[in-house]
Amino acid sequence: MSVDRDYPNLARKSENAIRSPELASNVIATLAGRALLPNIGIPLDLNWLQEVRVNTSAVERRVQTQVARRTVKKEWQAAWLLRAISCMDLTTLSGDDTDERVRRLCAKARQPLQQDLVQKLGIGELGIKVGAVCVYHTFIETALTALEGSGVRVAAVSTGFPAGLSALAERVAEIRRSVEAGAHEIDVVITRAHVFGGRWQALYDEVATFKQACGATHMKVILGTGDLLTLRNVARASFVAMMAGADFIKTSTGKEPTNATLPVSLVMVRAIREYAQQNGMAVGFKPAGGIRTAKQSIDWLAMIKEELGASWMRAEMFRFGASGLLGDIERQLEHYTTGRYSAEYRHPIA
Repeated sequence: MSVDRDYPNLARKSENAIRSPELASNVIATLAGRALLPNIGIPLDLNWLQEVRVNTSAVERRVQTQVARRTVKKEWQAAWLLRAISCMDLTTLSGDDTDERVRRLCAKARQPLQQDLVQKLGIGELGIKVGAVCVYHTFIETALTALEGSGVRVAAVSTGFPAGLSALAERVAEIRRSVEAGAHEIDVVITRAHVFGGRWQALYDEVATFKQACGATHMKVILGTGDLLTLRNVARASFVAMMAGADFIKTSTGKEPTNATLPVSLVMVRAIREYAQQNGMAVGFKPAGGIRTAKQSIDWLAMIKEELGASWMRAEMFRFGASGLLGDIERQLEHYTTGRYSAEYRHPIA
């Protein structure tokens, strides 16, 4: 169903909701001083999608200038890297996963930095831990037991991950099983063919169905941007997912040939910003796959800060989907405290 946009009216409703004492506590982010509520979705707006344009050259230039001119050093770099750890989804999604591997990963999630490094940094009182552990449905119970009392969330991939091509009824049932098993977050996969064919109503209905199955459980929508071919497709898919009620939009499964890139991320982040400006609702962002170095994590954090602001720089609104990033961050932090780089094998993840 297509509807005409009534942005001023939506904005007034949002502001009135925030003035209500009962709803003020629901504010999850701010943008340019404006308080934002969690996303509950809006009707599909085909007119909005038709107007979407992306200047690829401008996007690439913006990314290049950001990387070239944004850097942090010494204690500031250490602080940014600690923030990156707190926004990380430690992930194991391999065919040879076992309960023991998941338990080891959960132990790392609870204490991502070695104790001697924590003491050298003087951050014991901060209680640094990662945002979540991401696993297949089979290992939800194992992860929940291993993380009990830690505050670290358990995310489960669902809906025929990574291809998302199983029957819709099976994908919905998979979500419900993971919710019943106790997962705090569900990462769902869209049908990319809906994007290629411009079947926006079908994509909207699919994501809305997933959201209904998730209920109150946090839903991250994986777009599979490496498969979407154009930045315009990425932008349109981002808007449809948010209109359908996504709590987060996520770049990739980590299984595509091309995963998270800064140009794709910039397009998605600006879609989040426009959606928030128009509707007064905040959506989180998760780049996933291919982010392996401490320097890359700072590049993404800098983009979030510049495009969305400091209120997005926390686990509730931003995540890294990464399995190899933490080791390099540990090495950089050890270099900060000792002046020497340690061998990679001294910082195992699992």
